[in-house]
Amino acid sequence: MDKLITDINFISKSQNTENKEFSTTTTIDTGKSKKLYIESYGCAMNFSDSEIVSSILAKEGYDTTSNIKEADLIFLNTCSIREKAEQTIRNRLSQIKKQKRENKNLKIGVLGCMAERLKETLLEEEKMVDIVVGPDAYRSLPELIKDTDDNQKAVNVILSLEETYGDITPIRLNTNGVSAFISITRGCDNMCAFCVVPFTRGRERSRNPESIVNEAKDLVAKGYKEVTLLGQNVDSYLWYGGGAKKDFKNLSEEEQKNAVTFAQLLEIVAQVSPKLRVRFSTSHPKDIDDQVLYTIKKYDNICKNIHLPVQSGNSRVLKLMNRTYDRDWYISKVDKIRSILGEDCGITSDMIAGFCSETEEEHQDTLSIMKYTQYDFSYMFFYSERPGTLAHKKYEDDIPLEIKKRRLQEIIDLQSKISNDRNLLDNGKKHIVLVDGISKKDPNKIKGRNDQNKVVVFSKQDFQIGDYVEVLVESCTSGTLFGTPIKKLY
Repeated sequence: MDKLITDINFISKSQNTENKEFSTTTTIDTGKSKKLYIESYGCAMNFSDSEIVSSILAKEGYDTTSNIKEADLIFLNTCSIREKAEQTIRNRLSQIKKQKRENKNLKIGVLGCMAERLKETLLEEEKMVDIVVGPDAYRSLPELIKDTDDNQKAVNVILSLEETYGDITPIRLNTNGVSAFISITRGCDNMCAFCVVPFTRGRERSRNPESIVNEAKDLVAKGYKEVTLLGQNVDSYLWYGGGAKKDFKNLSEEEQKNAVTFAQLLEIVAQVSPKLRVRFSTSHPKDIDDQVLYTIKKYDNICKNIHLPVQSGNSRVLKLMNRTYDRDWYISKVDKIRSILGEDCGITSDMIAGFCSETEEEHQDTLSIMKYTQYDFSYMFFYSERPGTLAHKKYEDDIPLEIKKRRLQEIIDLQSKISNDRNLLDNGKKHIVLVDGISKKDPNKIKGRNDQNKVVVFSKQDFQIGDYVEVLVESCTSGTLFGTPIKKLY
């Protein structure tokens, strides 16, 4: 469950988040006769998947539209990480019912993790839904859409051991033309007790590195300046020829000789262009190794920012969560990151308040590990039991809601203070900022992100989106740095 599947409704307001609650389709009009509208909810992987869906359907005569009223086909790409996330989708479907009644030819589909988890139940409960498709079945969409022409319902939620969509060039939606996602793995083999992802996205498999590098080169050719390598657990990336992931030690001698690890992939992508910033998300603490850290240190264009979800600061709770590390092991990993990459390296986290049987003393351990690590920001939420998970089957969700909320607020308040303290350390320092947009609060200012993934706001002058600008930071809040531009670098 790490950053990629965080419920944004419980993120601290003091921090800047990459994820939005949902994203709607950008209008791309190439003259095609049919219109596709997609709303993407939840994690970055869902946003990336919507770009794959748009590419598949473009070949079937669909342009994308940001106007839901003109759509011939509406898809909701869904998240199942919390009950509230699923209820959001049900509420949205209710809002769309009127449009379905007004346009009998309109087709409505549910994609993603909720589709995988609920399958045919969605068709029974939401009578207006025509198509239900899981994350590994998007190639079948053209056939499924045709199957609905005679008012039939269509479902494909088959999980795959091999599907990576590595041969599909995504159509970039809601893009600023600067930053883009590149999916490098799909699925997850970590059976964290609280998480539905292994059940909704299947076994972990890695994508051919050649296709990843080619996608990065294509983005550079199109003017993009930053890529984020995506996976539920990027550090366990291992390419040896295809299929479900194996441990390196279990590969044959020939497979080991030709295998590509995450550290090697990171280096290959960094070498595509020195002007291409490279980020990655998410890291599982058990898999990020020294090789990865030394690769980050070696290349200036690999961002010094690591999302290292702790979930809890208490060893007993971590064992219940099946996180496969304890408190001391996690702290040693933080120490290693700081020793190799320095104190300026950004470290961010996920934390769950009120997991099954968590005591007050164990909650205090989470607060203390936050103080030790000094996270730049965190994704924070209280525990929400999900059907089918190990925790649902084995543990009692026995922490009262009011206690969960109180503990969560304590975590949020502490993180706000730590974020502010970390940002104060940036005052008086020069940062290289990649401009990605106009400030929401002041149209005369622009914003971008520095190496540590912090938002920096400064005066617009003659700078353009996509410029790298050297900025002297002079003030901050807990979520944003403010500064004066010095010069455009390139």
